[in-house]
Amino acid sequence: MLLKSLREEVLEANLELVRRGLVLYTFGNASGISRKDGLIAIKPSGVPYEKLTPEQIVLTDIAGKTVEGDLHPSSDLATHVEIYRQFPAVGGVAHTHSEFATAWAQARRPIPCFGTTHADYFHGPVPVTDNLTADAVAADYEKNTGIAICRIFKNADPMAIPAVLVAGHAPFCWGGSATEAAHNAVILEYVAKMAYYTVGVRSDAQPIRRELHDKHYLRKHGLGAYYGQGSAR
Repeated sequence: MLLKSLREEVLEANLELVRRGLVLYTFGNASGISRKDGLIAIKPSGVPYEKLTPEQIVLTDIAGKTVEGDLHPSSDLATHVEIYRQFPAVGGVAHTHSEFATAWAQARRPIPCFGTTHADYFHGPVPVTDNLTADAVAADYEKNTGIAICRIFKNADPMAIPAVLVAGHAPFCWGGSATEAAHNAVILEYVAKMAYYTVGVRSDAQPIRRELHDKHYLRKHGLGAYYGQGSAR
């Protein structure tokens, strides 16, 4: 079996989405990429999570052509491919229809940074894509979804805000690995839930100050990061 460890990691990432309540039935998928081999491992389309095995994880090339596996890859494969193609630092992608993040996507509203929990993971509001045109939906819908996602980050670092809301659809998240992508999807849902409640408590709530936002993000992710048990500690 090609790329056994990557397939196992991708399977675990998919199962993590289920364990954390981000996926109902087969509403979601996670993938990982081996940049060295130029291959993507992704959940097969429509297969119940409880029946998934590493062998059923489909391998494709970077163009989306199946290299190994008897099942059809996720219908969202072309979106994953576009993210991998345009974001070289991404090693994994996770897509869910988690309740609160999807509500923001359906409302076509970015998620503001109302507090430091958000700031710890996302160096800015979680953005929302433009609506796809009728032509973009009719032809190459999944690829055009990926293009719409990547367009948002034309002048921004996708690794500093590793998530996006696809307008009228749902969230996509990513990270340096499939494990990290699933982790970010879990955090996004938590942040989306708190933002929803914040607006409910105070409809005119404002984002936190930029200096506080920067402090919390950079102490975990900046060059001088000191959160956790790094080598400097």
